[in-house]
Formats: sequence, C-alpha cells, structure tokens
Amino acid sequence: MYQYTEFDRQFVRQRAAQYRDQLERHLAGQLGDDEFRPLRLQNGWYIQRYAPMLRIAVPYGEIASRQLRVLAKIAREYDQPSADLFRQAQTTQDALGAVPVPGGGEVRSRLKAGYGHVTTRLNVQFNWIPLARSADVMDLLASVDMHGIQTSGNTIRNIATDALAGIAVDEIADPRPFCEILRQWSTLHPEFAFLPRKFKISVNGAREDRAAIGWYDVGLQLLRNDAGELGFKVLVGGGMGRTPIIGTVVREFLPWQQLLNYLEAVIRVYNRYGRRDNAWKARIKILVKAEGQRYIAQVEEEFRQIVEVDGGAHTITQAELDRVAANFAPPVLARREFKGEDAILRTAAQADPEYTRWLARNVKPHRDPQLRAVTLSFKRIGQAPGDATGEQLELAADLADRFSAGEARTTHEQNLLLPWVHADDLPALWQAARKAGLARPNIGLITDMIACPGGDFCSLANARSLPIAEAIMQRYQDLDEIHDIGEIDLHMSGCINSCGHHHSGHIGILGVDKDGQEWYQVTLGGADGSDLSGPAQPGKVVGPSFSAAEVPEVIEALLETYRQLRRSADGKQETFLATLRRVGLEPFKAAANAARITEQQVA
Repeated sequence: MYQYTEFDRQFVRQRAAQYRDQLERHLAGQLGDDEFRPLRLQNGWYIQRYAPMLRIAVPYGEIASRQLRVLAKIAREYDQPSADLFRQAQTTQDALGAVPVPGGGEVRSRLKAGYGHVTTRLNVQFNWIPLARSADVMDLLASVDMHGIQTSGNTIRNIATDALAGIAVDEIADPRPFCEILRQWSTLHPEFAFLPRKFKISVNGAREDRAAIGWYDVGLQLLRNDAGELGFKVLVGGGMGRTPIIGTVVREFLPWQQLLNYLEAVIRVYNRYGRRDNAWKARIKILVKAEGQRYIAQVEEEFRQIVEVDGGAHTITQAELDRVAANFAPPVLARREFKGEDAILRTAAQADPEYTRWLARNVKPHRDPQLRAVTLSFKRIGQAPGDATGEQLELAADLADRFSAGEARTTHEQNLLLPWVHADDLPALWQAARKAGLARPNIGLITDMIACPGGDFCSLANARSLPIAEAIMQRYQDLDEIHDIGEIDLHMSGCINSCGHHHSGHIGILGVDKDGQEWYQVTLGGADGSDLSGPAQPGKVVGPSFSAAEVPEVIEALLETYRQLRRSADGKQETFLATLRRVGLEPFKAAANAARITEQQVA
C-alpha cells in the first residue's frame, strides 16, 4: 500500500492542529455555528440525528493494521455517547415500531455505540463521538496517517477503485498510482474547493469493472490502444440520487500523461456552468445530460487551452509516475514451497463443508499464483451491514498482520479484504476468521447486502434501513438456501441520496416518507457494471411503495419467483438477474404485489 512521505505526515498533522484551534474557538464562543460549520465539514464532521458523525478517508480503500487498531481505539474510547443521549435516542427509535420477520418474530431498531461503519465509498464512519472530543480523535488519526480532510462538502471528496487493484489477474495496469496522483492533486485544490455540488471519481484498472465507474461523477477505465499505449476511457456525469444517470463517454482514449490536465478541464466547465440555484440539479450529471455535446465541446476547448496556451502545467511525467508507483511496492513476503491447488482442494474435501463454501465465496485468485485475496464478511446477525465493533476491528488487524503483511482493504460492498494471503495459509485463516466471527461464506449472496445507516442515524433519511436489513438477514440464515439462491446484489438506501446504492442493486430498496410514515420503494434489474451485472443501469420501480412490514415478505416473494422460473445448464443455475432479464419484470411485479398486506390480514 502507499507509504506516506514526511511531507504527507506533516500536512496531516498541521491540518489536525488547525482543526483543534478552530474547535477550541468554537467551544469558547468565538466562532458561531454558521462560521464553524464549513470548517468541521471540511474535516469530515457532520451533525446527524442524535450526535456528530465522523467520516474518515480511506483513500482507494487501502488500510494498514496499525490504522485498524487506531479505529478500534476510537470505537472503544470515543464512539461513546452519554447515557442520557443514548437512552433518548433509543426511545425515539422504539416509537417507530418493529418490522416482522417472515416465519415469525420481529426486528426493532437496536442502536449501538462503539463501532466503525464501512461505507460504499470505501471510507469509515463513526456515529457517536462527542464534538468536544473531536480534536483528540483527529490527532489520534494523524498519528497513523489518517484524517477526514475533504470527506464532505462541495469538493472532490474521494478517489475510489477496485478492492483487487494491483493484485487482480485481469488487470491491465495498476490504478493505485493514478489514484494517489489524483488524491494529491485534488486535496485542498483552491479552484475546486466550492463546486456546485459534491464530486467523486472512480478508477478501474481491470478488464472487469469492479469499481462501478459508470455511477461516478467521473469514471476512468485504464486501457491500451492499438499501439499498446496506456491511457483512459473517460466517463463524466454518472450518479445516483433523485435522478439516476449513467456516465457519458467523453473520451475514448486519453493518454495517461494528460489525466490531470483533462480532469482540470472537465471540472472547470462544471464549476463554471453547474446549477448553483437548485441543489437537486447541481450535480455534474444534470449539466452533462442537459448540454450533451455542447458540454463535451467546452471541455475539449478548455483542455486545448490548458495544454497549448497554459503549457499543460499538470502533465504527468514518467518520472512522477515512477516516483508515486515506487510507494506501492508489494510487501516482502517469505517465499516457501507452494503445495499447489490439489493440496487446497484435498484440505477442503476433508474439512467442514462451510470451509469449502468459504473457499468458493470469500477467496479470490491473485496475480501471484501462490497468493489469494480473502474477504472478511462484515454481514452477520445482530450487526448492521458494514459495522465492526472495536474488538472486531482489533481482530481484523490481527488477521491482517498474521496473514496479509499488515494490509487490508475496505470494499464497495462494505466488507474488508486481505490482499496478500498465502494459499497454504487458507485453512488457518479460515479457522481464525471464524473464531472472530468474520468468516461467514456469504460474499455476493443475499445476506451480503449493502445498506446505509438510514433513519436510525442519518438526519436526511426518510426511513430506517437497518431493521429491514436485519429482518432479511434473519430470514436467510440457512447456508444451503442462500447458496441455492446464488449470486444477487441487494442494495438498500434510507433516502433518495442513495448512499446504499439501491439504483444499482439487482433488487433495490429505497426508504420514502408518506404522511410521516416509513414506506419503501422496490426496484429490480439494476446493474453496477461488473461481469455478473452487465453494463451499468438503474433498476425499474415495482409499483407503489410497500410498508415496512411488507418489505421482507416482498423480498421472499421475489426470490421464490426466481427459483420457480430459473433454468439450469451444464450443472449451473441461472442467476437471479439473468432470469429477470429473460422473463421480464411482470412475473416479479405480480409476486411482489401479491405480498401486500390487505386490510383483512391486518384486522
């Protein structure tokens, strides 16, 4: 992973010191709320429904074991509300009622403190840190090269990529050096500190798009042209929210040396013409959709001016790329005799059947035949998707040290990946991960759902998402059943801001407000761009919204319809999405609507 230089460390420490001064002046009454608000937001501090929320940057998902241990310390010692505040919050959530679980039982909001939450944008959030202690947390983060700089506000918030970057077997080129160059260029960029709206970039370096580039403000696909030269396909104007739009290809091939110059042009045109008069129309996707070719022509002219008139000051040289790439040297691993695939399969055959499933679901190939990439599942009963307690973060750090050269990666699916695992260590890792509660063999299956914190925490949310997620999790605990259902993306958001990426889910759930009550819109057929899902596209709505009590039944009805309609060939079952696309939406819509609770059933 990227190794911070002394300049990097000094920058982060200075920023933490600046924030401490700002906080102390605010607490002393010298900075009012309106004056302090942009200062805390620039460092990742929000005020949520009950308490401050901190969003910590994890650039392109890479995180070291020492950083995980600091996050564990923050969870244990700082993510702790007062007893009165926590009791008040729980009482308020209790009043919203329970969500029934198909087959019996119910789920209520169960607020918890002392944990970190992995987001779909690869960052980590905490929900209960008192603002008065926030500067201490920033100092603690700076001690391990972490911060919350630019994780909020109308600026370039983060640079995302594939969790397998640098180790994928289908990789065209490692995207991480370009991600780091983009991070350094965009951080505190004076021209782009106050854009019309927030802005996010995703870079994919593999043949398969595992970085969902079509759904970002700017998506970058590394490729080689016919001459073998490396460059980028550039997509602009993707995004979710109230108006889901897939990014438009504005350049089929951009030489890598011109990446910063071209993005400068892309964002300058947006900064100049983006809608600042209407927050719902302020994202770059609205500008690109409205202007079409005129927007692209403006970008090309601005790019020409930057290169030909201004001299292309941000042209990336080979020396600069080499300098940054050198900070991504793979870890030095002890070489040992590799027993080979047959030995792994023999071990699996002799082991617990769950181990065999874990190998199939949680273990991915690696560019080094002796190594594997292993996902630790953060999806289990009793905890929200993506959540990890201080103890679990500490255990994850231990696993990273023992099995993955001290490195892990946050994933878009809200899990944690170990990128440097020796194949011969898989049995031992499985045993250790299972003991830690992180070895559920459900990656890519129905219980590996994506969900935002929703109305339990977020002040923007229209409805809760976590009790719905827990009800579905409780319903689908039988491993035989969830493996029979097979690969499926279930995504859930508590409001139209789409932090749970419901638009790209094969099944999407969106919380909406109807006369002060929680209701949920269901969509079908969304795609993120991966091989499983196909080209990125938003899902289609299934009729009127459903009550909270109906949603788990609707999910069950959709999955049962799939099992009845799917085909099999060569011993392989057709996936949910393939069946949906083959037969169309109508059978699934009918099944979903049949699951509605009638007045007679309620009585």
